[in-house]
Amino acid sequence: MKFRTGTGSRRGRAVVAAVLAGGVLLTAGCGAGSDKQATDSSYDGGRPDGAPVPVAPDGGKGAPSREGDESGEEKRDFAPPADYLSTFALDVDTASYDYTRRLLKEGGMPAQRQVRPEEFINSFRQDYPRPKGNGFSVAVDGARPNAGADGEIKASGGDTAGYEGDNWSLVRVGLSTRPEDREADRPPAALTFVIDISGSMSEPGRLDLVKKSLGTLTDQLRDDDSVAVVTFSGEAETRLPMTRLDGNRDRIHSVVDELEPTDSTNVEAGVTTGYDEAVEGRRKGATNRVVLLSDALANTGETEAEAILERIEDARRDHGITLFGVGVGSDYGDDLMERLADKGDGHTTYVSTEEEARKVFVDQLPRHIELRARDAKAQVAFDPQTVKQFRLIGYENREVADEDFRNDRVDGGEVGPGHTVTALYAVRLRDGASGHVATATVRWLDPKTRAPHEESGSVETDSIDGSLWDAPSMRLQITAVAAYFAESLRGGSMPGAPGLAALEDRARALAEETEDDAVGELADAIGQARRRSGD
Repeated sequence: MKFRTGTGSRRGRAVVAAVLAGGVLLTAGCGAGSDKQATDSSYDGGRPDGAPVPVAPDGGKGAPSREGDESGEEKRDFAPPADYLSTFALDVDTASYDYTRRLLKEGGMPAQRQVRPEEFINSFRQDYPRPKGNGFSVAVDGARPNAGADGEIKASGGDTAGYEGDNWSLVRVGLSTRPEDREADRPPAALTFVIDISGSMSEPGRLDLVKKSLGTLTDQLRDDDSVAVVTFSGEAETRLPMTRLDGNRDRIHSVVDELEPTDSTNVEAGVTTGYDEAVEGRRKGATNRVVLLSDALANTGETEAEAILERIEDARRDHGITLFGVGVGSDYGDDLMERLADKGDGHTTYVSTEEEARKVFVDQLPRHIELRARDAKAQVAFDPQTVKQFRLIGYENREVADEDFRNDRVDGGEVGPGHTVTALYAVRLRDGASGHVATATVRWLDPKTRAPHEESGSVETDSIDGSLWDAPSMRLQITAVAAYFAESLRGGSMPGAPGLAALEDRARALAEETEDDAVGELADAIGQARRRSGD
């Protein structure tokens, strides 16, 4: 995500954005707004290592005056300045975290550019209320990290550059969709598997894992679902046109079992042919999705995500065919896969073991093949009367212009059933501030009708004033641990950042309290990173 300041190029959009923001705050309990990429209205350009540093959106001049506020009485029904808006596309990817865990386990370290904090945060189960209908619930809470009795942030060894001073809190914006109640609830799926069979896929844990995964998935799909199989190396080939599962499972298993690695990696050919097959076999009333399974190490044909996606723009836009990327391999083209999914109305995950593959293709199957929301965006409007500085952690490449929040032609994120999306902000309150802090709004399109919907939630100062590590929500604490870990790996900073040793201890304690194996794996990853860095 690109962080934007309150001066310069953004000023030309300030009037429009302010009008939009007014709509957000004026509808604060009933639902409004939404997303694209969250913006940090408090970023002034960054530190030498490239990590974002927060500054005051108003340039440090203090709270802006309220128009017409002659009595001095507090008013909240006003539009905040444009620089108090943060707008982003929802993202349910987890590949960055999953790939980082594999690298650390095998003795490596991720490159800073490979670390996307939102994908670390969104890898963990949350405690948000689920909506009764097909939309979103919106929950906003927070806490103060390592606050002492005098209110000053007490860092325990981490880098807190840019977060000097007091009154810092972490604010969690949580969005959730309703899980599938019954298997029969979901519409049929029409899935086109685009499978990388290039030479690099011969490494153990690549094509062999893909074949086992697809075998498992074939057994999980319903009789009224359909699949097509396209393979690619130097060229692409359709191995199976769109075929109903009913009566054809053995045939599908046979096609998958016969796959063998060959030569180069022409991702462009695979994606283009896959979308051609998806359009040809498109089923009305079904979830039509291309599933790309690859190490994404493109070396033949077009190798840039934008150029590849230009080839299939009509299929994506006119037919609503979405992309689900499944990454494999110790060497993995993370950037290409992530960009393909972001621009292709989809999401990515990464698997390195049969257990992880089973989680994706069995335990989480509905959320990967069905949609609850298209082009979902979030917008958070901070109250300038209480908020001095803020910064969104992650989501750099999901930024949306504030004025495009309600522009439904602007791409957002696709979200399935049972997904949660978390945005974590570092927020500094003004001295003595009390009352409204922020209103968060999610906007999405119904997958079938394309009708827009919105839902909102807000938070007050008393809901973010408690100590983080004493917070009643252990899931909030886990969110903070994941964010601190990601920022440490990419050379960034957050208020109250613990050192890796302290962070590992926190994670292990949380894993024991929650009995959550995923949190135990997080603690292991932090420990491995600590030993690599000598912390």
